[in-house]
Amino acid sequence: MSDTIHYLVERYGLLAVFVGCMAEGESVAILGGFFAHQQVFAPWQAFTAAFLGAFFGDNLFFLLGRRFSGNKWVRLMRRRPGFSHAYRMVQAHPNLFVLGNRYIYGMRLVGGIAAGLSNIPVLLFIALNALSALVWAGIFVSLGYVFGLGAEHLLGEAMKTHHRLFIGLGIGVVVAVAAWLLARHVARKEPPE
Repeated sequence: MSDTIHYLVERYGLLAVFVGCMAEGESVAILGGFFAHQQVFAPWQAFTAAFLGAFFGDNLFFLLGRRFSGNKWVRLMRRRPGFSHAYRMVQAHPNLFVLGNRYIYGMRLVGGIAAGLSNIPVLLFIALNALSALVWAGIFVSLGYVFGLGAEHLLGEAMKTHHRLFIGLGIGVVVAVAAWLLARHVARKEPPE
């Protein structure tokens, strides 16, 4: 079974990092860095997949807000917790909002829609989004890479076999669940509109 998982991670891991980073992808970017440290793929490949996923994902949500504001899905996103706060923030501080939105877990999807509904010029959004995605990918892939180094020191021989894949997947699940719980806690504190 571990050979199958190893094959799937080698074959589709970078695609999974790209797709996972299109939405709320911190845990996926960290996992990409972890697998880069484990030499499943090169660090630059994990960084590139995370950067491109984050960049294209936010551009997609911006485009949805900008061009398809009447769409059922966009209207649904506008009712999500945090949207009214994101919209107020993007109106008050558009540049800072675009640069910082991806770092607030649970706000990235609604933040992209809110930015699309604002008056931010498209080219300015793309430039700020590219800069933010570049820094974001560097931080979270590096965290995964460094964590891989620490895990290797702590777990020793277990990391030299395919067990490293199970450990990495376990880490990814723990990070994703913790982030989801934190986002849920923050969303409950959001005052109703």
